[in-house]
Amino acid sequence: MAIRDYHPEDRAACLAVFRSNTPDYFTDDEVAEFETFLDTMTDPYFVLELEGQIMACGGVFVRRDGQTAGLAWGMVHRAQHRQGYGRALLDRRLTWLGVHAPHVTAVTIETSQHSAPFFARLGFNTTRIQPEGFALGLDQHDMRLSLSS
Repeated sequence: MAIRDYHPEDRAACLAVFRSNTPDYFTDDEVAEFETFLDTMTDPYFVLELEGQIMACGGVFVRRDGQTAGLAWGMVHRAQHRQGYGRALLDRRLTWLGVHAPHVTAVTIETSQHSAPFFARLGFNTTRIQPEGFALGLDQHDMRLSLSS
């Protein structure tokens, strides 16, 4: 397993990871939004490879307040859930923050009820739940992880 920076040639593989998680984790309506993100992003975005195949991807950004970071478009290929790849990808993003943004004191994520238990196991606390906040049947869970200094 290797985690590296995203490159434009990874676009199709990342879209395949996205589509493998539709409709349970993402909606078809979000495909265009994810494509635009991949084509225009300026913040760090990473891919996790296993034997040359991209199995997961996800990004991180520092919010304007300079003390809070967010996680962006993190996902693991549906066939690879519960293999430790999501945790490895999260660890890589948190490590990036520790090196490049040591002033960040908290990390936030907006996720669904399907991924919220994963983040809760890793120390994130739910700050708000908006029923069907993403789409019909997809509740939005706003979560926060406080970072120790």
